[in-house]
Amino acid sequence: MSNPTLAVPAGWTTHPAVLAAHRLDRSGFDPGGSPAAVVFAESVADVAAVLAHAGATHTPVVVRGAGSGLSGGAVAGEGSIVLDLTRLDRIHEVSAADELAVVEAGVVTADLDAAAAAHGLRYAPDPASVAFSTIGGNIATNAGGLRCAKYGVTRDSVLGLDVVLADGRRIATGRRTVKGVAGYDLTSLFVGSEGTLGVIVGATVRLRPIPLRTATLAAWFADFEAAAAAAAAITAARLQPAVAELLDEVCLAALGDDRGGAFLLVQTDGFGAEAELDAVRAVVEPRAERVELGTDPERAEALLATRRAALPALERLGRVLVEDVAVPRSRLPEAVAAIGAISRRSGIRIATMAHAGDGNLHPILVLDPGRALDDEVWVTAGEVFTTALRLGGTLTGEHGVGLLKRRWLREELGDDVLGLQQDLKAVFDPHHLLNPGKAL
Repeated sequence: MSNPTLAVPAGWTTHPAVLAAHRLDRSGFDPGGSPAAVVFAESVADVAAVLAHAGATHTPVVVRGAGSGLSGGAVAGEGSIVLDLTRLDRIHEVSAADELAVVEAGVVTADLDAAAAAHGLRYAPDPASVAFSTIGGNIATNAGGLRCAKYGVTRDSVLGLDVVLADGRRIATGRRTVKGVAGYDLTSLFVGSEGTLGVIVGATVRLRPIPLRTATLAAWFADFEAAAAAAAAITAARLQPAVAELLDEVCLAALGDDRGGAFLLVQTDGFGAEAELDAVRAVVEPRAERVELGTDPERAEALLATRRAALPALERLGRVLVEDVAVPRSRLPEAVAAIGAISRRSGIRIATMAHAGDGNLHPILVLDPGRALDDEVWVTAGEVFTTALRLGGTLTGEHGVGLLKRRWLREELGDDVLGLQQDLKAVFDPHHLLNPGKAL
């Protein structure tokens, strides 16, 4: 950024308080250093101007939405430009006829869902950060959420994208149709790319009808392994609830809930919601200490709110390192037992919550206030990661690799696949200016 004749883009600020507010994401991971500037983009032209400036000055760019990421993917390194997209917050279209919406990247997920609801529709992905996370950030990390057991992750709801490439070109991928196989699937390539291939500025997303009926069950168990076994039994019974969420004893204690050693929340939806929940109850109740049904929408929403409140409750206990491994659903009980053993062996408290319907676990290392992410913490986290891989799983189900998991990525992908992905990165971003050092 040494060329004094090169005009800086609109929305540029170097105010220290703004730089500090945009330096980290919700992971709390701090690599040191500070960004050089923050740019609040208000149009696609602003985004293109930032990338032109970055290319001319060889300055790294970190794209940011709400900063709700948990893997260090939006952490801004020394001298970088933070490109804040939260002002790109317009919902351009909600088509009830085609069950889709056209939105900008800074639209808050809950706001899109509310706009869809006015047409009897909803946006299915619902991460725990739904009230403040943005669509662009959800797409960048391929976020999941509570309803992913039935409706899939963000990729399953993205039909097309508007992207500004590193060289300033603006492209549109995908289409408005549900089907389409013309050319390579660049839309899916950008989903989950963590801002390393281009800047997602807009999206065409799929909407789904709001279910006419829902039915909710909450169950408490003696311990987490029993709850995980019940969740696996639901899958084995060929049942597919919309929501299947687990909380362990540490999570329940943080929430002030002393009704058991683990909690399982299941919600079914559609015309047969009650009948399907009866089948779920038949599987769960023999294994549980206590079962409660959400017989009205308000009670059902209160039970869902319990799950959403778990992470904020843990954050009040101390510093948290939130992980998100995933394993085959049949091996969920093994994973839970192994994580418990890792916690006991290391002496580090690990709270675990899980999207049990798709095998996505969130082991959360709860550290004493002020404790750094020292070598012992990383060794413990590494044991969790390698356990997931040993069970046929993955390092990350929905949060992304970011900075936190790069050192283990080769172990999952292998040399050849990792090399191909690095080659792809070079095609889209030959000067490695887009979110450098993240994801790969």
